[in-house]
Amino acid sequence: MGDFEPRIVGIFCHYCALAAQDVAGKGRMTFPANIREVRVLCTGKVDVLHILKALEDGADGVLIIGCKVGDCYFREGNIKALKRVEYVQGLLKEIGLEPERVQMYEVPGPMGKRFTEIVREMTDKIKALGPSPLRKQA
Repeated sequence: MGDFEPRIVGIFCHYCALAAQDVAGKGRMTFPANIREVRVLCTGKVDVLHILKALEDGADGVLIIGCKVGDCYFREGNIKALKRVEYVQGLLKEIGLEPERVQMYEVPGPMGKRFTEIVREMTDKIKALGPSPLRKQA
């Protein structure tokens, strides 16, 4: 499992996560390139089915990055997303999968360093868990 590179779907808020990613890129900050990026205007648009479908399609983890609670451009979108993430984590636990495979983080504004830390942290977490049992064998 030493050569395992996790497949992670990253769902990023347009207003905070993408700004942070842009700052990280402009600052030449490096982070793992194993994230399959999905851009959304607000994490509040992320549905439980989107998260479950990513896992069903072979993602080892799902990383959602949104605005800081209280600073959502759409008021409470990130709070709705967090509730959905917690719901999915409960479902995963019920069926015997690690709930840590789905995580939500907040990035307060264009903080490139924090963005890179989150991506590294999630990648390390999924590497420690190993490939998802739902991942189709090649």
